[in-house]
Amino acid sequence: MRLLSRHLSSKDLSSMIICSSTRLSKGEQLSAWYNFKCHYHSQQPEQDRKQRQPDEEQKQNRKQVPSIGSPARIQKLIASQSDPLLAKEIFDLASREPDFRHSYATFHTLILKLGRSRQFSLMQSILSSLKSQHYSISPSLFSHIIQIYGDAGLPDKALKTFYTILEFNMKPLPKHLNLILEILVTHRNFLRPAFDLFRSAHKYEVLANTESYNILMWAFCLNDDLSIAYSLFNQMFKRDISPNVESYRILMQGLCRKSQVNTAVDLLEDMLNKGFVPDALSYSTLLNSLCRKKKFKEAYKLLCRMKVKGCNPDIVHYNTVILGFCREGRAVDACKILEDMPSNGCLPNMVSYRTLVGGLSDQGMYDEAKNYMVEMMSKGFSPHFSVVHAVVKGFCNQGKIEEACGVVGDILRHGEALHTDTWEEIVSRIFEWDDAEKVGNILEEVIRAEIKPETRIVEVCTFFPQGMSGVRVVGAIDLTNDVEFLNVMPKKNWSNIDRGRMQRHEGNLL
Repeated sequence: MRLLSRHLSSKDLSSMIICSSTRLSKGEQLSAWYNFKCHYHSQQPEQDRKQRQPDEEQKQNRKQVPSIGSPARIQKLIASQSDPLLAKEIFDLASREPDFRHSYATFHTLILKLGRSRQFSLMQSILSSLKSQHYSISPSLFSHIIQIYGDAGLPDKALKTFYTILEFNMKPLPKHLNLILEILVTHRNFLRPAFDLFRSAHKYEVLANTESYNILMWAFCLNDDLSIAYSLFNQMFKRDISPNVESYRILMQGLCRKSQVNTAVDLLEDMLNKGFVPDALSYSTLLNSLCRKKKFKEAYKLLCRMKVKGCNPDIVHYNTVILGFCREGRAVDACKILEDMPSNGCLPNMVSYRTLVGGLSDQGMYDEAKNYMVEMMSKGFSPHFSVVHAVVKGFCNQGKIEEACGVVGDILRHGEALHTDTWEEIVSRIFEWDDAEKVGNILEEVIRAEIKPETRIVEVCTFFPQGMSGVRVVGAIDLTNDVEFLNVMPKKNWSNIDRGRMQRHEGNLL
C-alpha cells in the first residue's frame, strides 16, 4: 500500500481534526474522507506550483494555515483511525510541523496500532524515534509489545524485546520476564533459550519470582524433564522463594504423568504439613492416578480426607473415583460411593449415573443397572442411548425379554428416543422366544399406552415378509401400525433380518 504523506498538508490535517470532532455517522465519515482524498489528488499540480514559490511567500502562506491542534487532539485522531498506515501518515505530517512535539500517549497509541496490524517494521521505526526523544516510558508499553509478538508466533522477537528494554535505560520488570518465558516455553525449540534467560536475568537486576519458576517447571514436566523440574522446585527454597499451591500441583502432575504416584502422594503430605491447602485440581490429579494404578483403597481414603483438610470434594472428584472403579470392574464399590455422595453434600449428576449404569452393564449386572437408570430418570437425567442399548441387549441375551420390554417402557415414559439398533434387537428377539405372543402383547401395550405424543422413535418399521400369518405376526403388524401412526419413516435394512427363522415359526402359529 502506497503511503500518502506527500498528499497531506497542515490544512488538510486541520480539516480532518475538525471533522473528527463533529458527530458524523459512519457513512458520512466515509463520504467525507473519500471527497477529502479526491481533493488531494486534484490539487496536486497546484501544490507543486506552491512549492516553487519564494521563501517569503511560503512563510506568508504558512501563517495563514490554521493550527493542526494540540498533541492531545492529534493523539485522539490517530487513535480513531482504523487504517494503521493512515494513522502513521497523520503522525508524520504532525511531526514536520515546526515547534510541534507529540505526546507520549501518541507514540504509545501508534506503536500498539501498528504492532497489532502486524506492521512490525513501522512499529520499530516509531519505537526508535521514541527512544531518541527521551520520553518517560511506561513499562506497560513493552508488556504490550511482548504480547503482540507472542500472539504473532514470533518468540525470537519477544525475546529480543527484553534487551530492547535495556536499550531504553530501563530495568525489565519480573512481569516482563514472566511474559517472555510464557511465550518461549510454548515453542519447544525455545525451551533452552527460555532457561538461559531465566538463569541470566539476575545479571540485569531482574529477580525471578514464584511465577517464573512455575512457568519453567510446567514446561520441563511437559517435556518429560522431571529431574530439572524437581531441581527448580528445590532451588526455590534455597533462594527464599516460597512455592505456592500451583508449584506443588505442577510437580504432582509431572510425577503422576511419569506414573510416580507414590512420590506425588508424599509431596501432597509435605504440602499439607507446610500449611498449604491443595486445590481441587491437585486432588483430581492424584485421584485419577491412584485409580489408574488400581490403588482404590488409597483413592477412597484420599477422597474422605479432602473435607477434613479444607477442600470439600466436588462432583468432579466423585466422578473421577466412580469412573476409576467402574473401569477396573468394581462397579459395586462405585455404587457405594454414589450412595455416600448426598450425605457429604454432593449430589450425583448425569455423568455419575451414566458412568455407573455403564459399569454395571459391563459386568452383566443388568438388574442393578436398570434400577439406577430408573433412578436417574426420576431425577430428570437422560440415559445415553448406548447405555440403554447395552441394558436392553443384556436382558435379551439372558432371555429376560419381559425385563427388556420394561426398560423400553421406562425410556418411552420418560419421553426419550430409542436407537434403531435397540428396536432391532428387542423386536427380533420376540420371534426367537417361545412365548412371543405374550411379549408381543407387552411391547404393544407399552407402545400404545405409555408412549407420549412428543416421544420420537428413530427409524422404526416392519420387516415382516408378505404371506406370513398367525397370532405372532399379527401382533407384530399391529405394533408396526402404531409406530407408523406416529409418522415414523421406515428403515429398509430391517428386511435383512433372517426371514428363514421367522418362517419356521409360521407353521406353529397356524
